[in-house]
Formats: sequence, C-alpha cells, structure tokens
Amino acid sequence: MFRLSPQTRLRILFSTLLALAGFPASGHAVSMHHPHKMLKQQVEDLEQQWRTATLSGDVGVMDHLLAEDYVGISWTGQVNTKAMQLDRIRTRSFQISRLDLIDSKIKLLGNVAIVTARAEIEGSTDGVPMTGTFRYTRVYQRLPTGDWQITNFEATRVPDPGEHPHHGHPGPQ
Repeated sequence: MFRLSPQTRLRILFSTLLALAGFPASGHAVSMHHPHKMLKQQVEDLEQQWRTATLSGDVGVMDHLLAEDYVGISWTGQVNTKAMQLDRIRTRSFQISRLDLIDSKIKLLGNVAIVTARAEIEGSTDGVPMTGTFRYTRVYQRLPTGDWQITNFEATRVPDPGEHPHHGHPGPQ
C-alpha cells in the first residue's frame, strides 16, 4: 500500500484548499479582473439609471432600483423609506433639474457595492431651492437573481468656498 508522509499530506491538503479558494499552489491570487470589472460596470450603469430617473422623475425606474428596506438620509438629516422617496418623486416635492456626477468611486465587497461620488445639483426639495455641491454614499446589494438594488443612501452638502462648514446655507429642516 502507498503511504504519504504527514508533511506530504499537509502539502496536498494545503494546495487543495488554496486551489478551491482561487489560489494556485504558489499562494498568489488567480486574476479575477474580468468578473470584477463586469460587476463594476453593472453598478456604473445603475448609477446612470438612477441619475436619469432622478432628473426625469421616473417613479417606475426608481421603484425597481430601490430595495424594499431602502433607507435614505438627505443632506438635511431627513430619513426616507422607499415608499416616502417614491412619494416625494411622484408628488414632485423632490425635483432635480441638474445633476452632474463627479469623482465617482465604486468599491465591491462580495454582494455589496459602495458608491461614493460628488454631485453638482440644482433643484428643490419641498419647494425650497437646493443648489450646490454634495458628496454622497450609495449602497447596492446584489440579489440572488443577480440584480442589484439600492439599500442605503446618504448625502452631505459640501460648503461653498469661504463658507464656514458649521454655518452653511439654510435649508429645509
């Protein structure tokens, strides 16, 4: 009968575990750039869908993009559920006429994508003008179907040059 030494068995076990985890026996990761790039492109496409739906007030697209347990936090600290956000779009109490996205970054963590960006915005919320630069974080979750949905959003207003960050423009409370 053929017998392996304990060291050889450990090497085989270790190599097998590395191979199952996506590593060759050398211990270096196998290149996963193509799937990673594809997933990032999906999220970039969703960001454009979100932008277009926001500008046009498309409740149907936004309904598809937002998860049922969506929580959004506006730059004023207002917390919105999916139903609240869709209602704000439907009643036009939230309107954006210009939305330029700048410096967008996507971080993938398994079935989660975290998007950070800067946005130049013109519009109104509850009849109060809303203009300026904002930074936001949007979180997408990939569902078992492969679709992505927005689960969280938070925006922060960037002070204008020369404006003290603690004495910003008055806005809706």
